[in-house]
Formats: sequence, C-alpha cells, structure tokens
Amino acid sequence: MPRRSNFTIRTAQEQDLTSLAEILTDSFHSCQGILRWVYPMLRLGIYEDLRNRIRSNSPHYTCLVAATRVSGIDGTKDRIVGTVEIALCSFFPWRSNSLQYPYISNLAVSKSCRRQGVAEELLKACDRKSLEWGFPDLYLHVLENNHQARQLYLKTGYQLHRVEPSYGAWLLRHPRRLFLHKHFHPAASEPETG
Repeated sequence: MPRRSNFTIRTAQEQDLTSLAEILTDSFHSCQGILRWVYPMLRLGIYEDLRNRIRSNSPHYTCLVAATRVSGIDGTKDRIVGTVEIALCSFFPWRSNSLQYPYISNLAVSKSCRRQGVAEELLKACDRKSLEWGFPDLYLHVLENNHQARQLYLKTGYQLHRVEPSYGAWLLRHPRRLFLHKHFHPAASEPETG
C-alpha cells in the first residue's frame, strides 16, 4: 500500500505558477535530446497559459494544487507537489445551447511524490467540485498507452465512455485517446462536509 504524504489540497494562487509550470512541463514533455533546447520555451508557454486561465475568474474553472509545508530559513512555505484543473466543457461547442459537463485536465504530480496518494486526493477534490457545481458526472481523456494513469482512473471509478476517433492513431500508430466518464451514485452525491 502506498504511503500517504502529509499534504493539503487547495486552489492554486498566482505565486504557485512557477512550480505548477515546472511540474506540468516535466510530466508531459521530455527534456531529452533536441527537446532539451525547447524545454524552457515549453515551460514558459505552460506558465502563461495557466496564468491566463487562473486570472480569468471563470465561475466554472478551478486549478487545484496539492501542497506540503516546508520549513526553511525564510520560515514555513508551501511546496507544490501536484496539480489538476477542472472546467465546464461543451459536448458541441459550436452550438449556443450545448450541454455542458465538468472535464478534468492536466493532472500531474511531481516525480518525487508519485504513488503516495496525491493524484487520488486531487481527483477526490474534483469530485467535490463537480458536485458543488451541480453535476453528478465527470469526464477526462487519457492515452491508451498511459497504463498507470488508466489504472488510477479505473480505481477511482472512471469507465470508458468512448475511444476517440483519430487519423494519427490509425495512420501514424499514435496511441488512441480514451474518453472516460465517472457518475456519482445518488447515495454518494452529497459532497463531504468537514
């Protein structure tokens, strides 16, 4: 059984952006070979993109972080060890009255803190946020070859909704994107109160 670290889940703040950009870049992009030269630009792009989303103050967007308290010479401060975003998306964005659903993206955990329950706690916080917004369902994408993430999502109640059609997967042998869905049962649809 993985050990659980002492961390808290909270809403991201602007002072978290540098740490968040590093965790996201490290999780989703390689720093090997020629990519080593573009890595700083990728990190800057992620930083700016995330900063714009956090500043948008949209009522149906939240960036969450998992943080541990670290003591140092300057006192105690938060060390960001994971992040996830949740927002409302539309099934048919080109329609003005399209049904919306909560969608999870950019779940990432610092390499030194993986397999310690951070991702699972971030997903539980998304469950609560979805229910707070009045939605008993959550959706996300995962690549079919990301076995650890798929195992985590299945363990936390997600099921395959559909396999996304893709010419890249068919022609270029890229991994397919799986669209997963989680439905909260009526007995579990009340957010936990502390």
